[in-house]
Amino acid sequence: MSMTKGRRHLGHRTVGAVALALALVTGGFLADTHVRGATPVSAEEAAQAQQATLRELADQRGVRMGTAIASHHLNQSDYARTAAAEFNSITHENDLKWETVQPQQGQFNWTNADRIVEFAEQNDQMIHGHTLVWHSQLPSWVADGNFTPDQLRGVMRDHINTTMGRYRGQIDTWDVVNEPIGDDARFRDSVFHRTLGVDFIAESFRMARAADPNARLFINDYNIDGINAKSNAYYDLVRDLLAQGVPIDGIGMQGHLISGQLPSDIQQNIQRFADLGLEVMITELDIRIQMPATQQKLEQQARDYETVANACYAVSGCSGVIVWGVTDAYSWVPDHFSGEGAALPIDENYQPKPAYWALHEVLGGDGGPVDPPPTEEPTDPPTDPPVGDCEASYQVVGEWNDGFQAEVTVTAGSNLTGWTVTWSFTGGEGVSHAWNASVSSSGSNITATNVAHNGTLSSGQSTTFGFVGTHNGTVGTPQLTCASS
Repeated sequence: MSMTKGRRHLGHRTVGAVALALALVTGGFLADTHVRGATPVSAEEAAQAQQATLRELADQRGVRMGTAIASHHLNQSDYARTAAAEFNSITHENDLKWETVQPQQGQFNWTNADRIVEFAEQNDQMIHGHTLVWHSQLPSWVADGNFTPDQLRGVMRDHINTTMGRYRGQIDTWDVVNEPIGDDARFRDSVFHRTLGVDFIAESFRMARAADPNARLFINDYNIDGINAKSNAYYDLVRDLLAQGVPIDGIGMQGHLISGQLPSDIQQNIQRFADLGLEVMITELDIRIQMPATQQKLEQQARDYETVANACYAVSGCSGVIVWGVTDAYSWVPDHFSGEGAALPIDENYQPKPAYWALHEVLGGDGGPVDPPPTEEPTDPPTDPPVGDCEASYQVVGEWNDGFQAEVTVTAGSNLTGWTVTWSFTGGEGVSHAWNASVSSSGSNITATNVAHNGTLSSGQSTTFGFVGTHNGTVGTPQLTCASS
């Protein structure tokens, strides 16, 4: 299979006519030429404003507006057309991960990864490589391997050299090391850390620099969007790597977020990493909502997308935003977060949501079609509010040797200005650290109260907080009590 070599850099644009032509055939994106809150303009000017795709607007600003794609969806015309028209950067969702490209030692399979690279080159798009060294989605021969340090270095070097070497000159940026620090702000247990210690990170970056000296090399993780214990751990790590002369060029903040619960200090966090001389990128943005979606929830989601995009584009060292998927139809969110979804700017029918128009406006376009007159949504017959005016549900979303992660959803039975959730652990569990709630412990008794941004809830509205916990071998599901406060 032949693939034309040649990097595509921000600032060198040949895509305007192609993107506009694609936009003109992208169904519902262009139907309404009225814009919300705009100065009166001619019909032609209004049409041109709304016909600009996210890609065209990003190209005009010289920033990245990307998406993650899966090779097996590219045979669907709406999927491929939207990915090409709306985004100037492509990330392999799963097709470039270790278990996919090297399932057996020394046996590489490039079919799906090549297909995405060819798609990006055919549409003059940048490619962000994801990912080289990660504890997850490893083939068993790596994850369970009993390697000596020198053997593991050889395995890593071979994988990095072969993968980056194949796409040298085509993939400009790489997630070299992915998610090496856990939510407890400590290094994750993995074959790499067990065998090489924390030095596996520096060694991975040095191997990647040798494999492609012109590529920009990133470390990447989730839950580091705001200033917290985990992002502080990353700040200390990358500062130490830079002091050692390790060739790290950037940090990816994934951005898997919950609508209405964004950190308030995203821009400050981006700025402090940029001040270290790093390129910052929002690499995997999706903002999930509690289903079913309502207009109110979608408008809140749009404000959240606007907040994240503005936080990035306001910092000169933040090069752009990548959303994690083309359409809600194939988002990973519903399969991993029960009852949540609709996390992307484009819905399952390839129609733009309020979040799409929020990004459009941030990039310099208009705010989208005029909203129709509000209509009352059907409501269920009134019911008695739950005892204590709210309910709380508990879900364990991850578990490892001596720890676990849990999420608690609080649903208001009547209008609340504050809430408190209490429970007791019975299996020796404890809380290490929490987010979106203030959590205190007294023995096995736990009390969680709202923080400033999520205490006010309308009747029927929900919010979620989470925490990382410790355990002694058993993780149970406690009974929760929720009350207004």
